Amino acid sequence: MQAAPNIFSHRKHWAKRFGTAPVLPMSRGEMEALGWDSCDIIIVTGDAYVDHPSFGMAVIGRLLEAQGFRVGIIAQPDWTSPADFMALGAPNLFFGVTAGNMDSMVNRYTSDRRIRSDDAYTPHGAAGKRPDRAVIVYCQRLREAFADIPIIIGGIEASLRRIAHYDYWSDKVRRSILPDSRADLLVFGNAERQIAEIAHRLARGEAIDTITDLRGTAFMRKATPEGWAEIDSTEVDTPGRIDPHRDPYAMEPDKPVQATGPDEQVVRFQRRIVKSDPATTVIRLPSFEQVSRDPVLYAHASRLLHIESNPGNARALTQRHGDRDVWLNPPPIPLTTPEMDGVFDLPYTRLPHPAYGGARIPAYEMIRFSVNIMRGCFGGCTFCSITEHEGRIIQSRSEGSILREIETIRDTTPGFTGVISDVGGPTANMYRIACKSPEIEAACRKPSCVYPDICSNLNTDHSPLIQLYRKARALPGIKKVLVASGLRYDLAVESPEYVKELVQHHVGGYLKIAPEHSETGPLSKMMKPGMGSYYRFKEMFEKYSKEAGKEQYLIPYFIAAHPGTTDEDMLQLALWLKKNGFRLDQVQNFLPSPMATATAMYHSGKNPLGKVTHRSEDVTVPRGGRQRRLHKAFLRYHDAGNWPLLREALKRMGRADLIGNGKHHLVPAWQPAGTGAAPEGVRRTGQGNTGKPMAKRTLHTGLTAKRDGAGKPVKSGGRRRG
Repeated sequence: MQAAPNIFSHRKHWAKRFGTAPVLPMSRGEMEALGWDSCDIIIVTGDAYVDHPSFGMAVIGRLLEAQGFRVGIIAQPDWTSPADFMALGAPNLFFGVTAGNMDSMVNRYTSDRRIRSDDAYTPHGAAGKRPDRAVIVYCQRLREAFADIPIIIGGIEASLRRIAHYDYWSDKVRRSILPDSRADLLVFGNAERQIAEIAHRLARGEAIDTITDLRGTAFMRKATPEGWAEIDSTEVDTPGRIDPHRDPYAMEPDKPVQATGPDEQVVRFQRRIVKSDPATTVIRLPSFEQVSRDPVLYAHASRLLHIESNPGNARALTQRHGDRDVWLNPPPIPLTTPEMDGVFDLPYTRLPHPAYGGARIPAYEMIRFSVNIMRGCFGGCTFCSITEHEGRIIQSRSEGSILREIETIRDTTPGFTGVISDVGGPTANMYRIACKSPEIEAACRKPSCVYPDICSNLNTDHSPLIQLYRKARALPGIKKVLVASGLRYDLAVESPEYVKELVQHHVGGYLKIAPEHSETGPLSKMMKPGMGSYYRFKEMFEKYSKEAGKEQYLIPYFIAAHPGTTDEDMLQLALWLKKNGFRLDQVQNFLPSPMATATAMYHSGKNPLGKVTHRSEDVTVPRGGRQRRLHKAFLRYHDAGNWPLLREALKRMGRADLIGNGKHHLVPAWQPAGTGAAPEGVRRTGQGNTGKPMAKRTLHTGLTAKRDGAGKPVKSGGRRRG
């Protein structure tokens, strides 16, 4: 993979003479106190401003400050008029706009399209402090206030809506966010490398519309420039022979393929190698108009976007919107460890802006004692958009940088009691794990390094993470270091020493993991491992807990109504939960977040894990409200309010044998008063309980109902970057 200049190697802007601000200003008064007559860059964000490295506006703001620029923050402005957007005046270079750490639609609406009652990124958790489709609305207000100032959009909302995308809340394919926002430039992914380069080039006098060569950016243009080779995306894949058990993303040698008969059902496809310079090759995706009319073409475009996601070999993509193209340059080069250290070592106060007084910001409360040690994920789960945003290549901080941050928390963060609440990131245990060969890594187009099995080229050594854990918990004043990020348990079992270290020293009684389902049908559409890995990990977890003399429990996450899930699959999962003594308090229906592969399945009914045609594999999609409620009810089979719906479904499915009052039944035949209509012929009882108590080992688990803008489960507030 090609190298890139260090993001801290730029010559600093002249405004460096003003030094480091105690906190980035949110008012003219603060600017004047710093001696500023203007800002060079103003960041508009949908989140409250917290000067902490888990908040995107703080990371980008402090990075630009380190480059010598004066950066102001407009947080959660009143979007009903341009007034709040004019509070700091006009910036000298550009406005940066982000919806915040979550997509604004995911932030405001549940998977059932109901309005959430709170917003974890707002003082006091108050809802309604940001508009729907915040990036578009903020840009509209900025254009009204400052017609000629460049606008650059970024963060999770812009990143995941950079091409035509299915929007669950309007139930249609929407245009790229670029033409709708009328922004000049879009930066996708973690934007440090791009935003530093853009700021310096604008400061040198370059026009925003001439900056078209930066990786990790998207912009509008009339046509493909002269000198570029254009490939139609429908020519990229050619049919291959039947081979249903092979990974559909595997890239086979280019060789002739003979059909075996006219009725052959093609389920795997080869890669056609097009001989052209990747640096001047662009793949033309079907236009917005085409993908909005034809769900199959939409799924095809989604597949191509994911194939072209490796920074080592990705080519530019273009997609027509009306009379102009949305042009996407290849993803940015991942940050090196020294660059990651530099970003996390910036002078954050690690506190909310003083303007909020003592207001409680739930997302900050959740992460103030946690440490992010890496970014990226090579898991490739189809319902998650981390790869599209952060990339699949793991970018790790150095051990020294992480330990320094823990000491900073210990010494400066109010309320610290000696417990680090989390040492992790998008996943808990991918720290310093990478492909054994840089050449293979740069050439690979597989979306996952661990599905269907762990790649033989993946180095699964957990020893750097074990060493980090041990050094962290040995620091003076540190009583406990917990791991609360999602654990990739199929990877963890490759290192029994890691599992032992984790279980005996870094679990606070409960460890949350995400098998997501028990059945192979949905798991294959999620690209998640089978239950064999879960049982292996469970065995290790219980063994090492017992050795340490600790009573600890695994808490599993599951997704209901995911594409590829049938009613029978959910029934089998419910029976698995009952057999294993789990009662889930809060559960999550699948939420089709923008750009995720599973969202393409949901919209199209096709499987983009293989080449997509009108004759390719159909995917079962639980789409209607009643079916989605049923799938969720199976996860909460113990809730008496769900029993009428479950009884009806069990009878329809020919499984009335599961209705009754015995231990082998899923739901009782009786209905407690006030918990739902009793089925015909069944006498109501006055019992207020929900049936016989489960075994002593039953766990009442509180699974979070909220997922982040990339579709991953998060602790309330989460740690997704904006």
